[in-house]
Amino acid sequence: MIVLLLFTAFKGALAQPYKNFKVAIYCRAYEVEKMKDSDWLEQTWNDISTQVHVDKIYLETHRDLLIVDDETLELAKDFFTGKGLEVAGGITYTIDEMNNFQTFCYSNPKQRQKVKEIAEHTARHFDEFILDDFFFTSCKCDMCIAAKVDRSWTDFRLDLMTNAAADLVIGPAKAINPNVEVVIKYPNWYEHFQGLGFNLEEEPALFDGIYTGTETRDRSSNQHLQQYLGYLIFRYFEYLKPDNNRGGWVDTGGSNPLDRYAEQLWLTLFAKAPEITLFDYRQMLWPVRMETMAKWQGEGTSFDFASMMNAYEDREGDITYAGAAGYSLEVVDQITGALGNPVGLKSYKPFHSHGEDFLQTYLGMIGIPIDLVPEFPKNETTVLLTETAAFDPDIIAKIQEQLKNGGNILATSGFYKAMEGKGIENIVELKITDRKSSVKEFASGWGQSTTIAKDIIIPQVTYYTNDSWEQVSARDDTNGWPVLHMADYSNGKFYLLTIPDNFIDLYAFPENALNRIRQVALEGMDASLEGPGEVSLFLYDNNSFVVESFLDHEVTINVLTGIETTKIIEIPTDNVIGGMERKAPVSRNRKFGTDASVFEISIKPHSFRAFKY
Repeated sequence: MIVLLLFTAFKGALAQPYKNFKVAIYCRAYEVEKMKDSDWLEQTWNDISTQVHVDKIYLETHRDLLIVDDETLELAKDFFTGKGLEVAGGITYTIDEMNNFQTFCYSNPKQRQKVKEIAEHTARHFDEFILDDFFFTSCKCDMCIAAKVDRSWTDFRLDLMTNAAADLVIGPAKAINPNVEVVIKYPNWYEHFQGLGFNLEEEPALFDGIYTGTETRDRSSNQHLQQYLGYLIFRYFEYLKPDNNRGGWVDTGGSNPLDRYAEQLWLTLFAKAPEITLFDYRQMLWPVRMETMAKWQGEGTSFDFASMMNAYEDREGDITYAGAAGYSLEVVDQITGALGNPVGLKSYKPFHSHGEDFLQTYLGMIGIPIDLVPEFPKNETTVLLTETAAFDPDIIAKIQEQLKNGGNILATSGFYKAMEGKGIENIVELKITDRKSSVKEFASGWGQSTTIAKDIIIPQVTYYTNDSWEQVSARDDTNGWPVLHMADYSNGKFYLLTIPDNFIDLYAFPENALNRIRQVALEGMDASLEGPGEVSLFLYDNNSFVVESFLDHEVTINVLTGIETTKIIEIPTDNVIGGMERKAPVSRNRKFGTDASVFEISIKPHSFRAFKY
């Protein structure tokens, strides 16, 4: 296991440079202001840098109307430059972060002037600075109401913040320092950006670079973000500004158990982020405690609390979150160099769209690798459409072209319902009714039927007999309803995936249902998996893959590849796992699916394994 390699080969060397990515730390204005005390700065930096290797530091100039003075900024810059680090600035445009993240009012002339002055102040000291999450507006003051006129809040704020980016931040900064590069960091709640003025269509071209918030924290907290989002959002942002999505950004929120912190770092780097920023300097100084040890510790998991503590056993003083980061990053550094470019099922999300919010991240959690894209993808075997795709006024024509070219469409029930009466019936006549069924028995092809422990609420979908066909069915006490449905159209197939009312119930679908859904979604992909939900698959274009389990118990899954693959080789141990040949089932001289090689893999709780073939 990787954890054993780490303990034996890297003990005592956990603050050495990483081979496959760079590491940065962001310092809030509150901590930068403290850096005028050279003793405090030297002591805290020594505490951090002996536990995790750091290549770059971001020094914030403003947060909550605290502006760090020139002298302190220059002292801090000189200190870190002297330590061999890259140094950049940072700005958080909040007035009072503790007051529901109170932002500046970009309709208020005085506050607009302050935004401009902060950008100019920062550009005087740095040749690069980054905007933290809060370059948006939630203001609904009388000035904003008057300026909005008859526009929607979304349209008003998109225009307001796009102009503010150019006129109040980028332009003034470059007037002070023509060499300055201005980077915007977008947060993790991408489905709702447009409502507060984040303009993913126009802003990336204005800024010199973008950065990705990949933190997911605890999915039961107020954002309800699934772990897979940390991977998916970085891949999505790669399409917004190709080759200039500069890194992923993780904080320590939701890090109980501590494995959750490690998972967020790993997922960012599975997405092949070239840099990862640890938020923030203060949090890196917090001690880790035994209370954050998971109940599955001691089972040889990818993050092993005891191994982490032993790796720093010669250290004086507490092991802090810097140590947890250093250990976790060393674990993932052993595999990321062997991974190629990520690939997955293309899912179309037009700019400024919303609907079935974050659904792709739930599908990623059931083992479907997703590649979220802002333009309709062409020449794909299968394209996934959720409700967001209904924002494209030309979507029906694009679906028809995909199907006529021999490709497939996998559409969700939310997408179909949003398109009812808008031409979707020209492809297949279905009805997403307002009636619901409570189901717990699932059947998928060839007579397989499985009953699960809980009831799941799904919409009742009706269709014309023999015009389209159920692939996976769910049954209540007396009736059955389609979960995966198929219709022929021209040279392709249109599939409908019925989404439960509670998205997380996808994880409770039995394996026979999940396996058929994955088979359809990943047609044409080099590998797929079979097994329960809450196990993710990450595919790469160089015949490598990662499987990560988010379950609290050990799980055994199957990975399926082409029949020509007879073995897979684990990274980095080079252990070999042999496969078994599986013939596709045949009924009445018709072959269902393709022959495959099957590899059985066991995965510890909240752990990952990587392979090449």
